[in-house]
Amino acid sequence: MPYIHALQRQKNIFLDGMSGKRPAVPFHATELRMAAKKNLSTRAWAYIDGGAGNEESIISNATAFSNVRILPRMMYNNESADFSTSLLGMNLPAPLLLAPIGVLDLVCPQADRVVARACQNVGVPFVFSNQAGTPMEICAHDMGDTPRWFQLYWSRSDDLVRSFVHRAEACGCKAIVLTVDTTLLGWRNRDLALGYLPFLKGMGIAQYTSDNVFKAMLGDGEGRGITGAPKPKVTLETIANLLQLKANYPGGFFKNLFRKEPLAAVRLFINIYSNPALSWEQVTWLRRQTKLPILIKGILRADDALKALDAGVDGVVVSNHGGRQVDGAIPTLDALVAIRKAVPKPFPLLLDSGIRSGSDLFKALALGADAVLLGRPYAYGLAIGHQQGVEDVILNILNDFELTARLAGCRSLVEIDASMISFA
Repeated sequence: MPYIHALQRQKNIFLDGMSGKRPAVPFHATELRMAAKKNLSTRAWAYIDGGAGNEESIISNATAFSNVRILPRMMYNNESADFSTSLLGMNLPAPLLLAPIGVLDLVCPQADRVVARACQNVGVPFVFSNQAGTPMEICAHDMGDTPRWFQLYWSRSDDLVRSFVHRAEACGCKAIVLTVDTTLLGWRNRDLALGYLPFLKGMGIAQYTSDNVFKAMLGDGEGRGITGAPKPKVTLETIANLLQLKANYPGGFFKNLFRKEPLAAVRLFINIYSNPALSWEQVTWLRRQTKLPILIKGILRADDALKALDAGVDGVVVSNHGGRQVDGAIPTLDALVAIRKAVPKPFPLLLDSGIRSGSDLFKALALGADAVLLGRPYAYGLAIGHQQGVEDVILNILNDFELTARLAGCRSLVEIDASMISFA
């Protein structure tokens, strides 16, 4: 299904309403979030919706958009408009991609494949998560020719990093998105209150368990030989969780029932998945490993953006990880303004964290973003309606953006600039 323009889809929705049919996926951001909550377990909701600390950064991301006002101009002939764009060699119907979200299988089985198929239907790129529940190769096959990128977390094994990058190249990913703000796991109150980390149940580690380098490390006994690894007290719940781990691991419950590999794989993953020693020198090393464009995700300071530029990257994603890492971090929209001043166009800047509507997308573009990454809203859509829910959320955002831009007097992305907004 190609992208459906706003006026046509609006007509379709109203005509369906004449027959008594109502959209299953709410349009309003708050209603969308609450509808998703009803369909998720307490643990899944905490992991998908929650953030670091008291979640002030989640709130401030949204508040920053509310503090920007659009200045519509009238009497522009907007009978037709074109908001397609080109980004790092990709032709896009609109300046929007789906952000990587780890452990989407908390929402529904095979969730990464469901999202990949939704992106293929709508024609919107998907950034595969490093912490996916399905290997990137399978999701790439589901996407056909639709563009995809790969998010990279830098593990403690450079060989594993190199392997992930080469696999991304081989399955047609068009860029590497190195996420640098998660070298340590943020203090996430909701998950801590539940004592819950899905990786310990074997969820979200499919990129690892499908990787030959990781398998070789397991074969060498690295997962079994981790010293100092804490062990939980053995209770009935411990046993239940271990059985769930065996069910989640590739091959399924009965194949893994008497195997030690699932537990060894989780222990190895926990020991290597993040690298607090990540530095700009390693970014330079990564630049030598691939010809794909490299973007750095997690930048909030202008001086860090300049360092990224010096390291040879091809773009920056302004992001505070959806408020999941540093509570009280600067809102992404505020950071975007300062970073765009430091690195003027045509250097590509994308914005992640806080996009909840088409008008948010418009404001981000007016303040200097070349495109945005949509995160939690599509996960909410996934919880409500699986593939159709994801497609509906994407189309709702894009249709809202299209009408916002046209009603503001803009017929192309070039016309969306700082003259179109003011600050409250």
